[in-house]
Amino acid sequence: MSEKRKVTVDGEEFEIILEKNGEGWDVEIEGINFSIEIDDGVSINSSKKRKRGGSKRKLSGKISSSIPGKIVSLNVKLGDIVKQGQVVMILEAMKMQNEIQAPLSGEIIEVNCQSGESIEANMPLIVIEPENISKN
Repeated sequence: MSEKRKVTVDGEEFEIILEKNGEGWDVEIEGINFSIEIDDGVSINSSKKRKRGGSKRKLSGKISSSIPGKIVSLNVKLGDIVKQGQVVMILEAMKMQNEIQAPLSGEIIEVNCQSGESIEANMPLIVIEPENISKN
């Protein structure tokens, strides 16, 4: 399968056609064919993906909205135990209703909003204490 690309060589832009050929590439530039090899083993089609923290990333139990909105329904109360992914509220923002899910499992230790209330951006709405934190 060939693909078209634009490359700049010594300040001049060319449209080229690339096609994988074993360990190298067949390249056509202005009707002239070349074969190239890349020494460092990097494939032209390869894209490096950023490593993400995955399960090692620390999740916050603080739920807030990045934009102003209105609480359509509040599905939890102080002291409730929630599971990660559980819908804790429905928030209307920009004329869309969004199900807001618990980012982690644990106990609801703060509720700073109620159904029908308009909320400001970035205010803490609900705080969840992670289930693996022990109280002293």
